[in-house]
Amino acid sequence: MPFECLGQAAEGRSRFTQQRQHSQAGARAGEQRRRELRSAPSPAPSRRGSGSPPSSTVGLSGPGMAQEAAPVLLVFLTRLVSATWHEGSGYYTAESHTNEVYVEEAPPEPALDYRRVPQWCATLNIYRGEATCYSPRGGNYRSSLGTRCELSCARGYRLVGRSAVQCLPSRHWSGMAYCRQIRCHVLPAVLRGSYVCSAGVQMDSRCDYTCLPGYQLEGDQSRTCMEDGRWSGSEPICVDVEPPKIRCPESRERIAEPGKLTATVYWDPPRVKDSADGIIKRVTLRGPEPGSEFPEGEHVIRYTAYDQAYNRASCKFRIRVQVRRCPVLKPPQHGYLSCTSDGNNYGATCEYLCDGGYERQGTSLRVCQSTQQWTGSHPLCAPMQINTAVNSAASLLDQFYEKRRLLVISAPDPANRYYKMQISMLQQATCGLDLRHVTIIELVGQPPHEVGRIREHQLSVGIIEELRQFLHLTRSHFNVVLLDKAGTDRERYILPTSPDELFDFIDTYLLSEQEAVQRAQHGDPCD
Repeated sequence: MPFECLGQAAEGRSRFTQQRQHSQAGARAGEQRRRELRSAPSPAPSRRGSGSPPSSTVGLSGPGMAQEAAPVLLVFLTRLVSATWHEGSGYYTAESHTNEVYVEEAPPEPALDYRRVPQWCATLNIYRGEATCYSPRGGNYRSSLGTRCELSCARGYRLVGRSAVQCLPSRHWSGMAYCRQIRCHVLPAVLRGSYVCSAGVQMDSRCDYTCLPGYQLEGDQSRTCMEDGRWSGSEPICVDVEPPKIRCPESRERIAEPGKLTATVYWDPPRVKDSADGIIKRVTLRGPEPGSEFPEGEHVIRYTAYDQAYNRASCKFRIRVQVRRCPVLKPPQHGYLSCTSDGNNYGATCEYLCDGGYERQGTSLRVCQSTQQWTGSHPLCAPMQINTAVNSAASLLDQFYEKRRLLVISAPDPANRYYKMQISMLQQATCGLDLRHVTIIELVGQPPHEVGRIREHQLSVGIIEELRQFLHLTRSHFNVVLLDKAGTDRERYILPTSPDELFDFIDTYLLSEQEAVQRAQHGDPCD
């Protein structure tokens, strides 16, 4: 049969579909031919010619014979139509009787009987949770086909998976879910503190924080594990808010050292302790260091200690320095005092000095003792005694060494106009000359009438000659020579010089430090 060949040659679903479509087309064509033959009139007998079959065949044209030939014709047409398919090719020739395509329909699913199968899916059972189901058959059915269940968990648990599932025709639920216990992460350790929890890391567990002695909690004192798996609040910290303890040395009093206005004071460092971790970050000092010299008066020494949290504590003590003093000395008439240290403190030394042209008579130095009394007695400054009865000019000049400056005036004769002019100007500046410790020596005239004098003291001929040779003074011209207190030639003039010019030179180049101080303190009394 063609259908048996078709079944043997099938190689795939698409090929099988094409074969079946052509088979159905052939069957419909054969059925149409049978209907036509049944409705058509019987054929006329054929003419007989040479070579024709016997005449007995005509008898077949009767009605009975036509009925018997119809099945044979149907079989023949069926094979004729079926033969147009080529075995094993999957295609039909161009003489196919139809172009229609028929799609094979899926077989219908079996009808479900809710009355016979009330429990289609497995019963839902969620640990620590529940399922709220809605069935097409009513509330008494929780797992029938089409049932929809909403899933939820008990307090303290979180649903993992689908929040709603449905019973499918495959007898399985459309998803999976379970309840997981809500847990918060383990809280980190607190530096210099601790915490205690009521239920570990489970939901509603409360953890209370505490700090070590010396520290104070800043932030939330407790935290609770919440439903979202997080801790309430924020992590607190333990801070050191208590300042350290510091103790300074005792206050003290010292006497200034001899000859000084200060006292060297030593002391031990303060004692510092931190109540928290015992660590002191640093200790600062406000004031001089131990072993420093403290001047007269009261001084406050302050220490400040800082711990690691920069809490601070301070302490202070006082140092009082006392200077023992003697009564203030008065300078002598025509003289002055040169004192060390502060002038009248314990150990100070005062030297009595006389002005130029005066000599000290009495004690030169006096010392302030610890009993606050001076040694020695008050000296006097008497006018300087000039000894001109000496054997040489050097002996004469030694009397003025470090005491007086010398202004030596040389002239050919007393009538020399330069000499007269110079003497006239110097006589009007006697105060300025004494203030600057200047003594005038005059060498006037020619031998044997040459005159040499210091004020009213006359010089011998031999001393005059030695002075001229020592100072290189000629008798033929007017000359003026200025010697300092060391006897050194400092300036020469060949014309008369005014007192202002002379004083300006002395004040600028020849004054000693002590003279400058005296001039600054007392000014110029000659103005």
